Amino acid sequence: MVGLATVFGAGGGTSSYEEVEHTDLVLLWGSNARAAHPIFFHHVLKGIHNGASLIAVDPRRTESAEWADLWLGIDVGTDIALSNTIAREIIVNDLHDTAFIAHATLGFEDYADSVMEWTLERGSEVTGVPADVIREVAHAYAKADRAMICWTLGITEHHNAVDNVVSLINLALLTGHVGTYGSGVNPLRGQNNVQGGGDMGAIPNKLAGFQDIEQDHVARARFEAAWGVSIIPTYGYTLTQMFEAMERGDLTAAYVIGENPASSEADKTHTVELLKGLDCLIVQDIFMTRTAELADVVFPASNSAFESEGTVTNSERRVQRMRKALDPPGNARDDIWIIAQLAARLGHDWGEVTPHAAWEELRTLSPMHAGMSYERLDELGGIQWPCPDESHPGTKFLHARLWADDPAEQGPKAPFSVVVDDPPVDTLTEEYPLRLTTGRRLDSYNTGVQTGGYTSPLRRGESIDVSPEDAERFGLAEGEIVAISSRRGVVEAPVHVDHALRPGLVFMTFHFPDQVDTNVLTIDATDPRSGTAEFKATAVRIDKLPAPVAGGSE
Repeated sequence: MVGLATVFGAGGGTSSYEEVEHTDLVLLWGSNARAAHPIFFHHVLKGIHNGASLIAVDPRRTESAEWADLWLGIDVGTDIALSNTIAREIIVNDLHDTAFIAHATLGFEDYADSVMEWTLERGSEVTGVPADVIREVAHAYAKADRAMICWTLGITEHHNAVDNVVSLINLALLTGHVGTYGSGVNPLRGQNNVQGGGDMGAIPNKLAGFQDIEQDHVARARFEAAWGVSIIPTYGYTLTQMFEAMERGDLTAAYVIGENPASSEADKTHTVELLKGLDCLIVQDIFMTRTAELADVVFPASNSAFESEGTVTNSERRVQRMRKALDPPGNARDDIWIIAQLAARLGHDWGEVTPHAAWEELRTLSPMHAGMSYERLDELGGIQWPCPDESHPGTKFLHARLWADDPAEQGPKAPFSVVVDDPPVDTLTEEYPLRLTTGRRLDSYNTGVQTGGYTSPLRRGESIDVSPEDAERFGLAEGEIVAISSRRGVVEAPVHVDHALRPGLVFMTFHFPDQVDTNVLTIDATDPRSGTAEFKATAVRIDKLPAPVAGGSE
């Protein structure tokens, strides 16, 4: 979201799902969409069946990569090196779109100079991807009539997440693959309303509609008039900065809604210590999570999928209605009702707040949502922002303005970003020789809170997945329980030999923290702009456990 907003001014994916079915090339970078975004991947499969090429960039040969024409088995944390190498190959072979660059972008010369050191040979040495494969990808992407880059946490869960994102956007600007049907740059959201949360202002530097809380004085005044309060024009904390503030003693209370940081945050042991040290911890959730178990107060909330009215916004920026099917059980209440009750007890009586009324207020404050009445959302099956008025159909793809001849219509040009290869913080050594990367499996979700309560024929529990070569190197057998250690802690897990892994790379998930608490291992090195931790690059070792003593008690 931060990278897209940095370049284009709006933190949303540029393209529609429909366009994936009609593009010529999909560059799936750092995303195992087949397992982590299966609904989106159905659109990718339709594109493949319609003749599109799929190129997968991922350290693992994932389920998604198995569908690809090309798989680039990149070394973890070398995405910028690969992007810069592709860019150089495009430029030196005159495959870049010079007309679009001159018309719609800024900073090309500095960017071009910065990538000239990234020869195919150097890029191959740093990334582990063969030089001829990098060359093939560069030429295929640049020559495609329509091409899309899609990414997810494999790009963003690094200490240099924003640089990773803008390095991919650079490639789109270089080739003119943005602002037209079937071409664009798209982050895949891991939940049905991640995009909607950002759109509504659940990020520390923006009001709803991506209006800057410090810089956009007109927007801030509009919100102040509607709410009858003064808004402090200062950016708040990202999640990572909140925990840093807890450690300093500057943040002593937290209100956690629908999140489980006691299991999901990196360096979990330290996270729990900080949560325990708060003067007041409030949790609002539908499950008694590990975080809720630490709380002073727990508000039982409703399930937004079945028990609430409202809207959600998906990865293609489509705002959709959610309709209540069931009443919340017991004393559980709708999130809006809980928040309104809390506001009343803090001296601000909002009266009876309904989801419809909240949305109507939002439409008066966020210009990009102004034309989205409930009636139109129902009639059209959802609307993609921006939708400035009720005669507007919504926007299928973003940034067509960049191609406009009228400077006033075009608006700000899109800047190239000079980005530097920056390896993972947790370095590999003789003591910690293996690179652990983390991700999801199709049958489970995040910390397992929502999926752990039912069984699945696909589920096999947590494991430390290793390559056949490393299994032989360390004398490991399928199912054997081993100790996995990082610089922060140790866990035990069974071994699973996975042919999708290359030597030196191991894989785990966060799905079963009661069984194996993977986040004990991960590092909390974070990107200073996005606040995301480097879940994808932990240095670990595997140790065999002592054999049980004969005749010992169990």
